[in-house]
Amino acid sequence: MPIPLAAGAVLRDRYVVRHIIGRGGMGSIYLAEDNRLPGRMCALKEVHLEPDIPEVALEQGREQFYSEAKVLARLDHPNLPKVSDYFSEGDRDYLVMDFVPGEDLKTMMDRERREGRFLHQGDVLRWATQLANALEYMHNQDPPVIHRDIKPSNLKVTPTGLLKLVDFGLVKQMAPGETTVTVIQGRGTAQYTPLEQYGGDAGHTDPRSDVYAFGATLYHILTNTPPPEAKLRFLNASSLRPPRELNPEISPHVEQAILWAIALHPADRPRDVATFRTALQSSDLGAEVAHRIATALTPTRVFPTRTERILASLATGLLVLAVLATLL
Repeated sequence: MPIPLAAGAVLRDRYVVRHIIGRGGMGSIYLAEDNRLPGRMCALKEVHLEPDIPEVALEQGREQFYSEAKVLARLDHPNLPKVSDYFSEGDRDYLVMDFVPGEDLKTMMDRERREGRFLHQGDVLRWATQLANALEYMHNQDPPVIHRDIKPSNLKVTPTGLLKLVDFGLVKQMAPGETTVTVIQGRGTAQYTPLEQYGGDAGHTDPRSDVYAFGATLYHILTNTPPPEAKLRFLNASSLRPPRELNPEISPHVEQAILWAIALHPADRPRDVATFRTALQSSDLGAEVAHRIATALTPTRVFPTRTERILASLATGLLVLAVLATLL
């Protein structure tokens, strides 16, 4: 892991680092003060480029960073932190965003779990509506912007009750030829990652991939239990327990909406975030949706299309790798 910046370090003769607020394999996130606007606190997301990789790869990585930064800087929505600046210093790239005060939903959920309680469904659905609004805004950009890393720890609630989707580590801009630009390479967090995203940057992801992660996040928040990984569910459909078995206080229609969203196959999910938001709010999803949910949960699901056959082959390959790893 790269050595983090020390408190007091100044970047671009402007941003004064106060302390680390997050850390990952390719860099850290810092709380910093903008000395051109005294009192304004911001979050600096750092991406460390390994100096020993080929120069061509370094240039490509930096080009990807600037491409994504430009995409993020155009976004302007109350449930998204505003990206105000981006720059490079040495072998590190930096993205400057609004600092969002408050707690993330993972912290809130963990506290309730330790006390033997669940977050209240009414609160969760109010946050879900705000998240849906943010994702709908992103997906309606031209070209659409896919987040690809929705999870409880990336959702913060401010002291005024405003939810913010705070991390854009795996954001993807859908463009002709499926060109992908990412700040941090990866596939997302396993419990919230749809099967099609396991292909990495070559994997075909679209707004329905965010719908899956959205549904998996709600499953976790409402049950205090993460859903099993998609690749495990593919191999064992019964590994997924209906949410109401874990938390009987969940409304039946909310359970059905979540199960619809986390269907393994994109075609079996809500077609967009707006449809999922409506399902969370409706007490009658209809017979067609109930049939889709039942189909999505059956262990005998067939794969008639080319995309679904690829998903099946991918899951099988992942199983083989897992078995080999246990033997080595």
